[in-house]
Amino acid sequence: MLDTTTKKRIDDCRDILVGKLPDPKAQIEQITIGLIYKFMDDMDKEAVELGGKTKFFSNYMIPDPENPGKEKLVEFEKYSWDRLFDAKVTASEMLTLYSEAIVSMDKNPNIPQLFRDIFKNAYLPYRDPETLKMFLKTISEFEYTHSEKLGDAFEYLLSVMGSQGEAGQFRTPRHIIDFLVAVVGPQKTDTILDPACGTAGFLISAFKYMMNGGDTTPDERRRIIGNFTGYDISPDMVRLSLVNLYLHGFSDPHIHEYDTLSSEERWKETYDVILANPPFMSPKGGIRPHKKFSISSNRSEVLFVDYIAEHLNPKGRAGIIVPEGVIFQSGTAYKDLRKMLVDNYLYAVVSLPAGVFNPYSGVKTSILLMDKAFAKTCNEILFVKIDNDGFGLGAQRNAVKGGQLDEAIEVIRTFVQNHSENSINYPTTAATIAATAHATKTHQTPTEPTKTITTTTIAHAVPKSEIANLPAGKAGNGDYNLSGERYKTNDEFRISNYEFVSLENVAVLQGGYAFKSVELKSEQNHGEFPVVKIGSLTTDGKVDLSNSSYFPFDNSLEKFKIKSGDFLVAMTGATVGKSAISQFDNLLLNQRVGLIRKKSNNISQRFLDILLLSEWFYDYCQKTAGGGAQGNISPKDILSFEIPLPPISVQEEIVAEIEGYQKIIDGAKMVVDNYKPKIDIDPDWEMVELGEVCESISDGDHQPPPKSEDGVPFVTISNIDESEGVDFSNTFFVPKSYYENIKSHRKPKIGDILYTVTGSFGIPILINFEKEFCFQRHIGLIRPNSRVINSYLYYYLQTPDAFAQAMKTATGMAQKTVSLNSLRSFIIPIPPFEIQRQIVSRIEKEQELVNANKQLIEIFGQKIKERIARVWGVDTSKLGVSTPHNQPELLMAAEPKSEYKPL
Repeated sequence: MLDTTTKKRIDDCRDILVGKLPDPKAQIEQITIGLIYKFMDDMDKEAVELGGKTKFFSNYMIPDPENPGKEKLVEFEKYSWDRLFDAKVTASEMLTLYSEAIVSMDKNPNIPQLFRDIFKNAYLPYRDPETLKMFLKTISEFEYTHSEKLGDAFEYLLSVMGSQGEAGQFRTPRHIIDFLVAVVGPQKTDTILDPACGTAGFLISAFKYMMNGGDTTPDERRRIIGNFTGYDISPDMVRLSLVNLYLHGFSDPHIHEYDTLSSEERWKETYDVILANPPFMSPKGGIRPHKKFSISSNRSEVLFVDYIAEHLNPKGRAGIIVPEGVIFQSGTAYKDLRKMLVDNYLYAVVSLPAGVFNPYSGVKTSILLMDKAFAKTCNEILFVKIDNDGFGLGAQRNAVKGGQLDEAIEVIRTFVQNHSENSINYPTTAATIAATAHATKTHQTPTEPTKTITTTTIAHAVPKSEIANLPAGKAGNGDYNLSGERYKTNDEFRISNYEFVSLENVAVLQGGYAFKSVELKSEQNHGEFPVVKIGSLTTDGKVDLSNSSYFPFDNSLEKFKIKSGDFLVAMTGATVGKSAISQFDNLLLNQRVGLIRKKSNNISQRFLDILLLSEWFYDYCQKTAGGGAQGNISPKDILSFEIPLPPISVQEEIVAEIEGYQKIIDGAKMVVDNYKPKIDIDPDWEMVELGEVCESISDGDHQPPPKSEDGVPFVTISNIDESEGVDFSNTFFVPKSYYENIKSHRKPKIGDILYTVTGSFGIPILINFEKEFCFQRHIGLIRPNSRVINSYLYYYLQTPDAFAQAMKTATGMAQKTVSLNSLRSFIIPIPPFEIQRQIVSRIEKEQELVNANKQLIEIFGQKIKERIARVWGVDTSKLGVSTPHNQPELLMAAEPKSEYKPL
C-alpha cells in the first residue's frame, strides 16, 4: 500500500516541475524517468556491494565509424547518480549530464532491453538547471529497501495521471492481493494467469508466496517464473507490468498485450490458478466478445468471470474480485453466470467492505473463490463477511486494529480441508505462523491448529440447494443470489441475556408525505417548514438543512411534523437504513423517510435510538430491501425488526454509560472542530488577490442537472465535510454525457481546491484523489497556478483570516453567498516557495496533535460499540473494529499483520 512518505515525495516532485511543465502527463513522464534512472543506479550499487560489477552505468565499446575495424570507448560511468551529485558538478553541468544520459540510455548495450525500451525517445523538455537540481534531489530521497516501493510509486503516478479509476480499473491494495493469493494457495508446480494484469500485482504476490515456501534451486526458480503469464489490453500497462516483474526477479516475464474478451488467439490456453481484479466498467454499447463464451453478455464483469471459469484446468483454482452486480443483479446473464458458478466452480464468496479501493473508489466488491474439482464434491457455499480489512475505510486508509483477514484465511482453509479429502496442501497458515512465533519465544515445538471451524461472526455455510431454491419473498426464487446476508436470520444474534421483541410492540412508524416538487420553495418564508428528504440524513446521524426545500405548514400536516429528538430512517435507495436523530423542531417528513417513536413505557426513546442507530438495524434494512440504488423497505418490514428489551432500569444504566463515553467524544470533538491552522503573516511577504495565483476560479453548473441511475457523482453542499472531505456515499448521479460536456475548468482534478460559497460557506477541500465528479453552483473550484503550493493555499483558506474575508463579502438573507468575484479578490499572503513548504510542514505537525484527539474519539467510539454489542449478545472479543452505520470510524493504532506465507 502506498505510504504517505512516497506520496509526499511524488507530490513534491510535481510541485517542483509544475512551473516548467504545467501538463500533469509531462510531469508524470519525467518523474517516471527519474525514478527508473535512480533505481538502475541503486541496482548497480547493490551489485557492487555483493562483489559484482556495475551494469547499467558502465563504459562500453562500439564500432568506431571514423576508423573501420576499430572500436571506441563510450564513457557511461559519468552518468551514475553519484557523479551527478558530485560536489564539483554545477547545476548546469548536472543538466547536461542528465539530459545526455536519458537520450543515450536506449543505445547502451549493457542495459537490458526492457529498460532500453523505457528510455526510447526520452528527453528533458526544460532547460532550467535549478529546477532539475531540486527535482533530482527529491528523487534521491526515494529508497527501494522494500521490493515493491517502486511499484507503489508507479501506481500512485498512474492514479495522478488518471489511468486508475477510469474504465473501472482500481488499484488493488497489496494486503487484499496477498489475502486472495493466500486463500487460493498457488503451488510451485502451478501455471498462473492474470487475464487483466495491470501492474502485475497478483503475479508478484503469488511468486513471493511460493518463494517463501522453502529454498529453490536456480533451475526451479526459472521453471516457476516460466509458469507465470499476464494479459492486458493496454500497452502502457503491459510496459509497466514488464518493468515491475523485472524488478522482482523475472528476467524474462511473459506479459502479452491481449484483448482477453474479444480476441480468440489464446482461447485454448488453460491454467492451474487464475487471479484477477479485472475492469468493472463496460464501454458504451458494451463489450463485443466472440462466440466462445458460455454466457451470452456484453458486460465486462460477466465475461471476465466466465472467461476465468472456463480457462481453469480440471483441478484449477481461481480468485477474482467482482463488483456487486455479479453478486445480486437480476439480469438474465448475471443469473445464468451465478448458476454456472454454483453448479460447477464456486465454493466461497468473500464480501469486502465498501472503501477497500479508496482513495480511487468507494465501490463495493466481493471475492469469488473457485475450485473446479472441489466445487463438484462440496454441497455448500461458504459466505465470509469482512467488515475490517485492517485499514480504515476513509480516503487515507490508515492502519487499524482488529483486522479480520487472518481469521478469514483460517476459516476458508478449514472449510476446504473439512469438505475435501484431496484439498490443497497449503503452506503454513496464518494461525500456524502465530503459533510458531509463540513457540519460538517459549522454546516449544509449534503444532498445527485443530482443523475445525469454531464459532465465528464472519462466516457461515449455506447449502447449494438453498441458494438455488431460496423461498420466495427473501431474494427471489431461483436467482442464485450470492449475498450471504440473505441467508441469515435474526436468530443468529439471539444469544443476548434479554428478551427479543418486534419493533411494532414498542414503537410506531410514521411514513412521510408525498410533497410535489413543483410546490416546494427554494427559500424559506414565514410559516414554511424545511422538508426532510433522504439526502437530509447525514452519515453522522444528524439532519442537514443546508440544501432544504420548504413548504407551508398547516394542521393537516401535523402528523408529518418532526420534533427535536425524533428518530428518522431512509426507506429507499442505496442508503436504505441510513438514520438520524433530528436536532430541530418544526420540520416536515418527506415520502420514503420514516419517523419512529416509542409507544410503550417498557422502553426509553434514548435506548431505542441507540439500538436503531446500530449496525444491526442498518444491516437488516439493507438485507431486507435488496441491493442497488433502488432498494426499498416497507413499514411492515421495519416494524418486524426484533430488538433486545432489558428492564427499564438496565436500559437507563446502558444509556448513562454510553452517554458518559459520548461526553469524552464530544470534548475531543471540540478540539478537532475548533482547530484552525494559523499563519503569521510577515509584512515583507507579497500580498496578492487570490485570482492572481490561480489559473481559474469557477463554480458548478447553474442549471438543474439531469439525474440518472448511474454515471458520474454529483456533489452538493451536503456532501462536503470540513474534516472528512467529500462524502460520495449519498450523492446522486448524472449521465456521463453531461459530465463530458462540462468545460475543463469546472472539472475537478488533483491539486484543485473546492470552496463552499453558499450556505455553509468558507469550507475548503483539497482534491488529493483521482475521481470524476461534478458539483453544484454552491461550490467554487479554485485551480492554483505555479506561484503557490496547493497545500499552502488550502491551509491558508482554512485560517480565521481567510474566513473573515468570506464573512465580510458574503451577501444574502436566508443563505449567504460569497460571489466568485469576491472570492477572486481575497487577499492572500504569498511567502517565498521554501517558506510555504515550512508552513505546510508546521501545520501538518499541528494536525498530528489534532489527530490524537481524533483517535480518542475513535477509542471511545469503540467502547460505545462494544457496549451496544453486549446488549445484542455479540462476543466483543471477536468484534473487531468494523464501522457500524452512524457510529465513529473506529480507527486505532496499527498492529502487526501476519504474513500469509511460510516462515
